[in-house]
Amino acid sequence: MSDIFRKDLFKLGFGLMRLPKLADGSINVEETSQMVDKFMEAGGTYFDTAFAYPGSEEAIKKALVERYPRDSYTLATKLIAMGADLDEETLKQEFYTSLERTGAGYFDYYLLHAFQRSNYQNYEKFHLWEFALEQKEKGLIRHLGFSFHADPELLEEVLEAHPEAEFVQLQINYADWENPGVASRRNWEICKEHGLPVIVMEPVKGGILADPIDTVKAIFDEADPEASYASWAVRYVASKENIGVVLSGMSSLAQMEDNLSYMRDFRPLSEKEEEVIRKAQEALDADQAIPCTGCRYCTKGCPMGIPIPDIFTVENRKKGSPEFRIKREYTIVTQGKGKASDCIQCGQCEDACPQHLEIISLLKDCVSMEGPAAQPGAMPARK
Repeated sequence: MSDIFRKDLFKLGFGLMRLPKLADGSINVEETSQMVDKFMEAGGTYFDTAFAYPGSEEAIKKALVERYPRDSYTLATKLIAMGADLDEETLKQEFYTSLERTGAGYFDYYLLHAFQRSNYQNYEKFHLWEFALEQKEKGLIRHLGFSFHADPELLEEVLEAHPEAEFVQLQINYADWENPGVASRRNWEICKEHGLPVIVMEPVKGGILADPIDTVKAIFDEADPEASYASWAVRYVASKENIGVVLSGMSSLAQMEDNLSYMRDFRPLSEKEEEVIRKAQEALDADQAIPCTGCRYCTKGCPMGIPIPDIFTVENRKKGSPEFRIKREYTIVTQGKGKASDCIQCGQCEDACPQHLEIISLLKDCVSMEGPAAQPGAMPARK
C-alpha cells in the first residue's frame, strides 16, 4: 500500500456528512466539538467533509480547525461536478470556497467526488484534474484522489487515464461485498492491483447495517451479545488489506463512543469472527424476495442481453436503501446491457430457469428501479 497512510494510522475516520443537528435543522457545533474531542483523545486524526455537505465545512472550522493545531489532524474535502448547467469557473471555485469555509489553509486529501457513468467525463471536460494538480503544486493539496460509485470497467479506465491519483474512496461493506450493483470486492481488487490505498465509505451502508434484519442480528447476538451491530460492519472492512481509513458518518456522541470502544485498540477479525460474517452474508442472501441462485442459464439466450440475476440481486438488496442508491446500483449492473424494461417477453429465460421462476413478471416489478420514465406497463406484450 502507498505510504500516504502510515501503517500505524488510527483506522477510523470521522465522516462529517451526518453531523448532529439542532431543532432548527442546523448543525449542533457544540456536540460536534465534543465528538471531535473524543475522537482526537482516542488517537483519531482523519476528518472527511465535502463542498456538497450542507454546513459541514463551516462546522468543522469551528469544531476542529479553530481549536486544534493544524499539524495534529488531517482534513479531506471534495469537489463535485454533477448536475445541469455546469461551468468550469464555478466548479473550480468550489475549491476556494472550501478553503474559506474550513479555514484549514490546505487540504491533506482532496477528492474529485462521486464518479459515476453519468458525470465522470465532467472532470475531464472542465479540466478539473489539471486544476487539482496545480493546487497540489502550490502546496494547497497534499494528496489527490477520487471517490467512486460505478462499475469496475470504469474504474480501470479512470486509473489508466490518471496515474496521478494517489488513493480511491470506495463503498465497501459486508452486505455489498458481492453485490454486482456496488462491486465492492472487484473495485477493491483493482485498487490493490494498481497499488492504490482505499478509503472506505459506507461501511455500515448508511446505517442499515447498524440495525440489520433479525436473522443477522441473531447471528451476531449469539457470537458476541456485547458487540454492537455496527462494530461487526466497521471491523470487517478495517480488517482487509490495502485499507487506509474506514469512514464512519457519526451523528451523536453515543455513536462516537461506540465506534471508539472497538477502534481505539483495533484488532482485525479472527478466523472465527470472519466465519460469523460469512453466516451474516448467507442470511442476507437467504432473505430474498426473488429466490434466484445466480446460475445465469437465463442470460445465455436472452436476445436483449438483460443481466437478469444481477438485476434480481439489486432488487433483493434494496431493503432499507434510499431511492438514489437503488437507482445507482441498478445503473451499474445494466451499464451497456439490457434493462428490465427492454424485456420482449419471449420466454426463453423461463424455459431455461432451473428454479422455474416467473422471470417475465419479476422483471416487470424491477422496472421501477429505472425511474418514472420506465414503467412496467411499457413492456411489450408477450409474442
